[in-house]
Amino acid sequence: MVTVQTTVTAKETGERLSRREGLVFEQKVSSQTADIQLHPEQEFQTVIGFGGAFTEAAAYTLSRMSPARRTEVIRSYFHPEEGLSYSMGRVHIHSCDFALGNYTYVQEQDTELATFDISHDHQWVLPLIKDAMGVKGGPFTMLASPWSPPAWMKTNGEMNNGGSLKPEYAAVWARYYTKFIEAYRKEGIPVWAVSVQNEPAAVQTWDSCVYSAEEERDFVKNHLGPALHAAGMDDVNIVIWDHNRDIMIERVTPILSDPDAAKYVWGTGIHWYGGEEFEKVAKVHELFPDKHVLFTEGCQEGGVRLGEWFTGERYGRNMIGDLNAWTEGYLDWNLVLDETGGPNHVGNFCDAPIIADTVTDEVHYNSSYYYIGHFSKYIAPGAVRIGLDSTADGILSTAFRNPDGSIAVVLMNGSDEARSVTLGLGNELAGCQLPPHSIATHVIS
Repeated sequence: MVTVQTTVTAKETGERLSRREGLVFEQKVSSQTADIQLHPEQEFQTVIGFGGAFTEAAAYTLSRMSPARRTEVIRSYFHPEEGLSYSMGRVHIHSCDFALGNYTYVQEQDTELATFDISHDHQWVLPLIKDAMGVKGGPFTMLASPWSPPAWMKTNGEMNNGGSLKPEYAAVWARYYTKFIEAYRKEGIPVWAVSVQNEPAAVQTWDSCVYSAEEERDFVKNHLGPALHAAGMDDVNIVIWDHNRDIMIERVTPILSDPDAAKYVWGTGIHWYGGEEFEKVAKVHELFPDKHVLFTEGCQEGGVRLGEWFTGERYGRNMIGDLNAWTEGYLDWNLVLDETGGPNHVGNFCDAPIIADTVTDEVHYNSSYYYIGHFSKYIAPGAVRIGLDSTADGILSTAFRNPDGSIAVVLMNGSDEARSVTLGLGNELAGCQLPPHSIATHVIS
């Protein structure tokens, strides 16, 4: 007996991760074909998990809320049943744009890293991570990313506005990552992976550092990979690129084609700001099938968009598109921002799935929060993407088999019209109703 748990979020109906009566599968008659046919025997990538970034902006914002509201937000993301069941996290190695200002963990010109000290993170970031771990029930699959080396290691003498790593400091900078990993481990927070550099092709007004593909290759090959191994951190993965899909093929190819660099590389990190070119994600998998792909950052730019629906649909489109192109996990950007879309030390305000109004002590859940939940709550770490054939025009779809054997199917209707589609599993068929601008997850067990 097939049982189905159906969950729907729809713009006009007021449903937000709301349970509906589950689909009913019935035997097909001989002439029937499904609009979307599942193929559980076809297996693709295994999912690592879903999560978001523990930025200083997010942690500081929550510190300005009442204890009850702060707890509510943490549970809303990390509780396995009541929340979105987040199991991944991202943290910045010293400052990023969503910090209160530029800062590092060492004093000027300390090439020995003798002054290395993460006490800055003890004020807001580490307490948030630890409280989230308590709600989740254990550590996260944590990615750590730098936005810039310290100013004195760079060609432009500042953390902001691009510049490059000076070659004479490459070895010191590589050891800086190991010091960070060691310091976080001492706090009970294991680091699963580091990316080489956040957005290495962008000169930003905030913390940034530019690498060419060849410079990134050589830093991994000659410095970062060897430094992690020398520190006994072979278990820490290296993620390259950590930037937009649009030029990912030309950026990762020189690195992953070099055996001496590639041996240290787990895979490629991607962002969504350069367009929704999912075919390029799939192409990188095709070219380098032994390497992995992880979505490491995305958000709605341009400040807070309370009540907007297009932001949730952007998440839904991108998550389905990337997952169907071999992506193994999804990391949102800031977990929470304040009523301005910050704080951000250069005014690069953005939106987040949860907005915490520090003036009124109100918490606002955006459409993006609910859309993410249609994946993170029902596709468990260790789930395997399965095959599906779709002739349902305008309906986006993806499907996974969870470790417990259940199948999670996500269907999204971004049109102004209600849609009816049929879902096929083996010789059985079920009818699905999708309201306008809606997303549905069906868990079949």
